[in-house]
Order: sequence, then structure tokens, then C-alpha cells
Amino acid sequence: PDKCVPGIQLFVEHYLGRRFIEPPAFDLDAAFQDSNVSMPLIFVLSSGADPVKGLLTYAEQADMDSRLDYISLGQGQGPKAEKMIKTGKEQGRWVLLMNCHLFVSWLSVLEKEVEDIDPSKTDPSFRLWLTSMPSKKFPVSVLQNGVKMTNEPPKGLRAN
Repeated sequence: PDKCVPGIQLFVEHYLGRRFIEPPAFDLDAAFQDSNVSMPLIFVLSSGADPVKGLLTYAEQADMDSRLDYISLGQGQGPKAEKMIKTGKEQGRWVLLMNCHLFVSWLSVLEKEVEDIDPSKTDPSFRLWLTSMPSKKFPVSVLQNGVKMTNEPPKGLRAN
């Protein structure tokens, strides 16, 4: 069984080409274009994947690197995150809340913050970016209204 997947990959690569065994390049701009101020952009994390570097690069390309605020969620970070969201909506900043799965007790506040976004009273440049491991406690309404993205970690030698 441990040789089955590599064997099939070799077969597919040989007969169909390498592009059929590699995941497509992640297109952050396309995901951004699908969003709006009331639609958070949600990175669903997997072990070993870190989309933050890509987001920082994209923010620089979009000339938003100086207007990107981020925080890793955990105990005591709720008020800071709420203030960042409020300021972001008013000033058209990007707000990145990392590791939402680690602050389960605050997710109901996040849900309310997202539901309360009024596009007519929010700067059109505002975006709320979230990262979270899959969690049953993550608010369903936020997931349903957001742009969901996954980013696979590199495999094999590329991982190093």
C-alpha cells in the first residue's frame, strides 16, 4: 500500500504529464476578487501549510502592506481583535485574525462582528482575513458567507 500512491503518480506523470499530479498554484487574487467587505476570506489550515507569507506578499502587491493589521488569537486577544475590525472597517484596512480555532470562546463574538458589517457604512477597501484549522466550533454563518481557501503544504523535498 505504501508504494501504491507513488506508483500511480509515476504512471499519471508519464502518460498524462506532471501538471496532473501537482496541485494548481494558489491564486490569492482570484479569491480576493470573489470577496467584498462583508465576506471574510477564510484560510482553512492543514498541518504544515502557512498561507500568511503568501498573504503578506499579496498585500504588498496590492499596495495594502502598510494597511494590514494582524493578530494571533488566544486568551485576552478578543478586545484587540474587535478594535482592529472596527478600525479596519472605518479606515479601509485589511485585518488578519490568525488561529481562530484556538479561541473557541470568542468565535460567537467573531460571528456577530461579521454579521454586523454594513457595506454602506464600511470603507470598500476593508477585508477580514481569517485562518483556522477545521473546527466544529467555527461559526457556520461565517463559513457560509466567506470565501474559503485551502493551501496544501509542499510535499517531499520541496517541504524543506
